[in-house]
Amino acid sequence: MLGLVVLLTVASVIVNAATDTPAQAPAGLTYVAAGDVRTRIRAWGGTGTPIVLVHGAAETADSWAPVAERLAVRHRVYALDLDGWGYSQRVAPYDLDHQARQLLALIDVIGLRRPVLVGHSSGAAAVAEAALRAPDRIGGVLLLDGDALATGAGAPTPARHLVLPPWRTTALRLALRSDSLIRSIYDRQCGPRCPRLDATGIDAWRRPLQVAGAEDGLWGMLATGVPGLDPQRLAGLARLPMPKAVVFGAEDDVFPDGTPAQTATRIGAPTPLIIPAARHLTMVSDPDPVAEATLALAERSLP
Repeated sequence: MLGLVVLLTVASVIVNAATDTPAQAPAGLTYVAAGDVRTRIRAWGGTGTPIVLVHGAAETADSWAPVAERLAVRHRVYALDLDGWGYSQRVAPYDLDHQARQLLALIDVIGLRRPVLVGHSSGAAAVAEAALRAPDRIGGVLLLDGDALATGAGAPTPARHLVLPPWRTTALRLALRSDSLIRSIYDRQCGPRCPRLDATGIDAWRRPLQVAGAEDGLWGMLATGVPGLDPQRLAGLARLPMPKAVVFGAEDDVFPDGTPAQTATRIGAPTPLIIPAARHLTMVSDPDPVAEATLALAERSLP
C-alpha cells in the first residue's frame, strides 16, 4: 500500500509539472479597483436605472450576457467577476464579507445610484449581504436560483487532510481538460433549451479556472465553504423598503422543493416567479423571463 501511494504521488507530481503553465486571460478585458480586488467587469447600455448582475460559483460576468443584452435596451447594466472566480484578482479571504465589500466598492467606484442587484445561485448571498449593509444605496434585490442561506455546504472537514496537494491538483487539471466532463456538467445544470457548447463555449467555462491564481483560489474557497447568511440575518431584508423578487427554474435540483416560496417569504418578496422546465442556469436557458422579471423589479426600484 505504501509503495502504491508513493507511485501515485510521483506520477501526480510528474503530471503537475507537465501541466503547470497557466492559461492567459482573453485580451481586451476591463478592470476597475473595487476595494482591494482588481475586479474584471462588463458593461452594456448607457441610460436608465443601473442594474448589477452577480454570478454564482464557477460562473463569470460572461454568464450574464444573454440577459444583459436584453436589459441594456432600457438600462445601464454591469456584471463583475467575484473575488475567487473569473478573471478578477484572487484576494483571500474568499468569504461573504469580502465579496460583499467588493460589490459595494464596485458600486462606489462606478458611481451608481441605487442600482438593482441580481444575484444568481451563491451570488444571491453577496447581493443580500450588500443590501443589508447599505440599504440606502440599493434600489432593489432579485435572488435568482439562490436562497442566500449558509448551509454548511463545502465547509472544511478533517477528511480534506487525507487528500495530498499533488493529487488534488492532478484531479482538477485532468477534469478541466475533459471537454466531455465540462459539457456534461453544463448540460445537467442548464437543460435542453441551452445552446450546445462548442469549442468556444467550453473555453469560456474552462479558462477562468486555469489562469494564474485560480487553483489557489479554489483551494481557498473550499477551505471557507459556500458563502451564505443565517436565516435571521437574511430575514432582515423583509424589513427594508426596497422591492425584492425571487426567480427559480421549476426543475432546479440544487435546492429542495419549496425553496422559492420559503425564500420569497423570508425576504419579503411577492410570490416567486417559477420558470417552467428550467434548471439551475436560468440566465442562460431562459434569458427572456429572467430579463422581464428584472425589468419589472427595476420599475419598482427606489429612486
